[in-house]
Amino acid sequence: AKVPRFIELPSHEKNHYLMFTEDIIKANLDLIFPGYDIDSSYCIKISRDADILIDDTASSADLVAQLKRKVKKRKIGDVCRFVYDRAMPQDFRDFLVDAFRIQRDELVPGDKHLNLEDLRHLPNPNKSLHSVEKPKPMKLTFLDEKESIFNYVAQKDLLLYYPYHSFEHFIHFLYEAVHNPETREIMVTQYRVAENSVVINTLIAAAQNGKKVTVFVELKARFDEENNLATAEMMQAAGIKIIYSIPGLKVHAKVALIRRRGMNGEKLPGYAYISTGNFNEKTATLYTDCGLFTCRKEIVNDLYNLFRTLQGKEDPKFSTLLVARFNLIPELNRLIDREIALADQGKQGRIILKMNALQDPTMIDRLYEASEHGVQIDLIVRGICCLIPGRSYSRNIRVTRIVDSFLEHARIWYFGNDGNPKVFMGSPDWMRRNLYRRIEAITPILAPDLRDSLIEMLNIQLADNQKACWVDDQLQNIFKKRTPGTPSIRAQYTFYDWLNKQ
Repeated sequence: AKVPRFIELPSHEKNHYLMFTEDIIKANLDLIFPGYDIDSSYCIKISRDADILIDDTASSADLVAQLKRKVKKRKIGDVCRFVYDRAMPQDFRDFLVDAFRIQRDELVPGDKHLNLEDLRHLPNPNKSLHSVEKPKPMKLTFLDEKESIFNYVAQKDLLLYYPYHSFEHFIHFLYEAVHNPETREIMVTQYRVAENSVVINTLIAAAQNGKKVTVFVELKARFDEENNLATAEMMQAAGIKIIYSIPGLKVHAKVALIRRRGMNGEKLPGYAYISTGNFNEKTATLYTDCGLFTCRKEIVNDLYNLFRTLQGKEDPKFSTLLVARFNLIPELNRLIDREIALADQGKQGRIILKMNALQDPTMIDRLYEASEHGVQIDLIVRGICCLIPGRSYSRNIRVTRIVDSFLEHARIWYFGNDGNPKVFMGSPDWMRRNLYRRIEAITPILAPDLRDSLIEMLNIQLADNQKACWVDDQLQNIFKKRTPGTPSIRAQYTFYDWLNKQ
């Protein structure tokens, strides 16, 4: 049986008491080890290397065989971190180091209680105290189950923000594709999906309903190898065409394409969906992401070309989408050059970039260059940031970090373009692996109202004075302070309220 980390004790004189499970164990070690004199006890935490080293240049069949063989060894990987109670005597620690064959640089001193992230599961013994409610995913009334998403998107692009909007709208989109007699083919990429995924079950239903379904499965998605392999085999058994990992590359794009029978001479009619997040209904309630639905022919055709590329059928040309390893880097350089040229002309050069990580030295140097020309740059980076703001060469760059109820996961890029902004969203961070060693898909936001809503989100995030930090020139997090007299802005909740009013 699974034992909870915290045990609630009887209340006494209106006080509530909770106890760590390990403290109860420590207090009763004489019962667990009868006949022994208990001298002392300490907590430790061992992390093992769970990475799988595979030859990713191998063929699909060889890759599948490698993964099946190697995932079984994940739980017995080498110790890569050993956290211990710093009160532990050195001779006791030395004994454990020898017993577990631990390298000295893998030792991490901790405190009496480890795994303090478990505090988020701390029970509330006082029922009169209520925790802050997270925003509940909202359903758009014009997209209820009686209405056709196909009909709506045929007239107008649609942009959803998760988890503020319900992921059920995307499921509804797939359901409609399954039952629409005009649907010829459904094409989807799979990077990380939920276990017992509704998305996968819907694709299986589509195949059973006579639709042609093609799914690209990235087997090399770290820690999801087993789940991806199992779902791929389940889909294959249902008649879905499975394309496995490309040798030497990861496919990280989050895209789906519904192809219809041609009507009125349309060459490749269809519905494109491009997202910053995975097709995972569970993380869609925890991560902030964006998903664009569109029928624009230029995007639909580009996405079809991308899927043909994943099948190894041609060397594609993309007119509208930006695709890593093809046209992404040249276009990013052109966009940055444009802002530099504007600044040199005495106009405003402006860049806002939101992402999970910023690590690529080449693109960081381009941002430094833009800063030195006077381009004003705001970065919203949740995780790794190797750019150093506040130096002479980066004096026009500010870095904001937001950590709140939901994990910030969207990648959104804004370039001022002399008052006619260009806004993009898609799957890559600015890391070397994303920009050079993966297939990633980024779409421009062409509908003015949707572009404006993304800009509003960026502005709200930059104005956050509750859950936002500055990153200083020492790469330290410095909490933003609210200026007296200014409104309190908690970006995730403020943006949810803004969406609710639209």
